[in-house]
Amino acid sequence: MAEFIMKDLVRKAGLELEFHIESAATSTESIGSPVYPQVSGKLSEYGIDCSGKRSRQLLNSDYEKYDLLIGMDQANLRSMYQICGGDFSDKMHLLMDFTNRPSEVDDPWYTGDFDATWQDIEEGCRGLLQRITGRV
Repeated sequence: MAEFIMKDLVRKAGLELEFHIESAATSTESIGSPVYPQVSGKLSEYGIDCSGKRSRQLLNSDYEKYDLLIGMDQANLRSMYQICGGDFSDKMHLLMDFTNRPSEVDDPWYTGDFDATWQDIEEGCRGLLQRITGRV
């Protein structure tokens, strides 16, 4: 969900050529799977297309490839540290750290509340984009 919300915000800001945004799982259970149907449905409600996306796992080499690695919760961060061997360049952060209410994004797989997750992710992505660009 976060990948596509961020891509949408970046596109609307006219900055899509300046960003490469990609999501990756920290676990292996859904590798190769398409976007979860309830997530793709929620994205579709907002006119956001996620067709063709398949889950892939975060790789150690992603640490050097990307400027930032953003996790949704502490479990994500722990797995990211393990996969990447640490965070030597301060690239790993929680998404909600870019908001006025640092916290974790609840996983709708467990809560069933895709609306609350959408709201948190959108707020976090807006805050992240503002931090990167200096724009609102």
